[in-house]
Amino acid sequence: SFPGGRRDPADGDAVATALRETREELGLALGAPSVWGQLRPLPDRQGQMVAPVVANLGPLEDLTLTPNPNEVEEVFTLPLAHLLREENQGYTHFRTAGRYGYTLPVFLNGPHKVWGLTAIITEQTLELLAPDLY
Repeated sequence: SFPGGRRDPADGDAVATALRETREELGLALGAPSVWGQLRPLPDRQGQMVAPVVANLGPLEDLTLTPNPNEVEEVFTLPLAHLLREENQGYTHFRTAGRYGYTLPVFLNGPHKVWGLTAIITEQTLELLAPDLY
């Protein structure tokens, strides 16, 4: 999943919340100039609205991440080219009460699967970054 959490009273807006959560969870201090924008809000499984914020982190090899072990189990990255390959894309069909319920995207990477709300946000981001390729 992506860094995220509830808005603190001191957070001015969703962008401030995203920047604070990224700092708390990954030890990565980003400034507002890094932010590209905000995607449309989405509901999570509990019905809470999630406001995805997209930012440019710069070259990954230049990043020093210090994940908070109380919040982050593992960190991995996926190159844009990997996400755009059809063999790494799929869909998961969910059933409720024995009947078709809904379908969500999934992205595959060895032992890692990006699914759920994270995959929906990833899909929306791909549609914006590579509209002719995704």
